[in-house]
Amino acid sequence: MNTTPLSPLRRWLLLATVSAGVMLITLDNTILYTALPTLTEELGASASESLWILNAYPLVMCGLLLGAGTLGDRYGHRRLFLLGLVVFGAASVVAAFAPAVGVLIAARALLAVGAACMMPATLALIRIGFDDVRERNLAVAVWGAISVVAAAMGPIVGGVLLEAFWWGSVFLINVPVVLVALVLTPWVAPRPRPDRSTRWDAPSSVDAMLTLTGTVFAIKEATGPDPSWPRFAAAVGVGLVGGWLFVRRQRRLEHPVLDFAVFRNRAFSAGVIAAACSMFVIGGVQLVTTQRYQLVAGFTPLQSGLLVATMALGSLPASLAGGATLHRLGLRVLVAGGLGLAALGLVIARLGGVGPLGLFVAGLVVTGVGMGLTMSVASTAIIGNVPARQAGMASSVEEVSYEFGNLLAVALLGSLATGLYARFVRLPDDAPAAAADSLIGAVDAAQGDPGILAAAGVAYDAAFLTILVVVAVIVALTALVTGRLLRHHGPGTPAGAHESNHPL
Repeated sequence: MNTTPLSPLRRWLLLATVSAGVMLITLDNTILYTALPTLTEELGASASESLWILNAYPLVMCGLLLGAGTLGDRYGHRRLFLLGLVVFGAASVVAAFAPAVGVLIAARALLAVGAACMMPATLALIRIGFDDVRERNLAVAVWGAISVVAAAMGPIVGGVLLEAFWWGSVFLINVPVVLVALVLTPWVAPRPRPDRSTRWDAPSSVDAMLTLTGTVFAIKEATGPDPSWPRFAAAVGVGLVGGWLFVRRQRRLEHPVLDFAVFRNRAFSAGVIAAACSMFVIGGVQLVTTQRYQLVAGFTPLQSGLLVATMALGSLPASLAGGATLHRLGLRVLVAGGLGLAALGLVIARLGGVGPLGLFVAGLVVTGVGMGLTMSVASTAIIGNVPARQAGMASSVEEVSYEFGNLLAVALLGSLATGLYARFVRLPDDAPAAAADSLIGAVDAAQGDPGILAAAGVAYDAAFLTILVVVAVIVALTALVTGRLLRHHGPGTPAGAHESNHPL
C-alpha cells in the first residue's frame, strides 16, 4: 500500500517506465520469428534446437513467474523490477555475442529470469500506483496495448535489424531501453509496504518447471515427424508428477505462491483463459506465417515482419477502446466477443492463406481487432478480481497465462508444422534426406533445386492452412467457454472482485 499518493506526472511516467519493461519482455517473445532462419543457418542449429531457442524463454519464465510475484509482495515490486532490468540487460549482451547454439539457449533462459522478475512487478506497480478505478482501467489498457503492439512489432524490428546488422543486434537493442528504465524507476515507482509474512518457495518453482518441461517435451514428441511413444510417455509422466507435486504443495503451504481459491471467481478464471488464448493466437500465427512467407514465398525478413504486424493495425485501437469502454460494455462483450471476432478473422485469413494476399491481410487485421478487445480487459479481469494484498500473485498468474499461451503456440504449432510438413511432403527420389525433416532443412538441402523447393513449398502450404483451421477452432471454443463464465458480467456490471464474485 502507498504511504503517499503519486502525482499525476509520476503516475503516467510510471506507466511509461513499466510499459518499456513490458515492451522488452514481449518483444523478445516474437523478435526471433523473422531471425530464426538466419540463426539456424549461421549457428548450424537443427530443427529441434531452433524450437528450443524459441521455447527456452517462455518455458523458464512460466516456471519462475509465480514465485517472482511472491518475491515482489515480500521484498517490494520496485526492487524486483530493478533487479529484473539488470539481469535482462546482462543476458541480452550474452545472447548477442553467443558463439554457439547452447550458449544462446542458456542466454535465452537467463533473459527469462530477468523477465520473470520484471513482469509481475509491472502490473503490481500499476495496481498500487493508480488509486482511481477508471484511471487504472485505462492504464491497464495501455499496458495491454503495449503488449499487443510489441508482440506484433517483434518480427518487424527483427527484420529491420537483420537488413542492416548481424543477428546479435536483435538482442543488443534491449540494452539502451534497460538503461533508461534503470534511471527512471527509482524516481517514479511507488514504495509499497512489503508484506514480510509472504515466503518465496523454491520447491514450488521447481515443481512448476517440471510440469511445464514435461508438457513441452510431450507435445513436441507427439506432434513431431518421428514420434517416440516411450519418450512421450516419460514426458507425460514427468509433467503429471510435477503438476501433482505443485498442487499438493500449494494446498499445504500457509502462504502458497498460487492460491487456487482465486479461481472460484468466474471473471478471474475467464481472464486467465482469455489471456492464454490471446498469446497462443498471436504467437502461433506469427510463427507459422513468417516461416511460410520467408521460406516459401521468398519474402525478406522485413517484408514478412511487416505482413504479420498488420494484426497491430486492428489490435492497437481496439485495445485502447476496450479499456475505455469496459465500464459500459462489460467483460463478457469484450472478452468473449473479441475472441469470436478473432475466430472470424482466422477463417478469413484461411481463405486467403496461400491465395490473394489482400484477403489474408484482411483476416489478420480482423484477428488483431478481436485480440485487442480481449487483451485490453483480460488483465483487468485478473488483477481487478483479487484484493490489493494479492496484487503480486495475480500479476504473476496473469503473466503465466500470457507466457503459457506463447509457450504452447511454439511447442504445439511449431512442432505440428514440422510434423505435418513431414507427412505431406513428396520429394523427388534423389532429394537429400534432410529435406524431409523440415522446411528449413529442405531450403538448405535443396541448393536451388526447383523440384525440391516446389515440393517443400506445397507441403508447408498444406501444413500452414491446417494450422490456421486448428487455431480458429481453438479460439471459437474459448469464446464459448469465456462467454459462459462471464454470463453475469454484461453491460453495466462492475468488473472488480468486490462487486462480483460468483463461485464456480
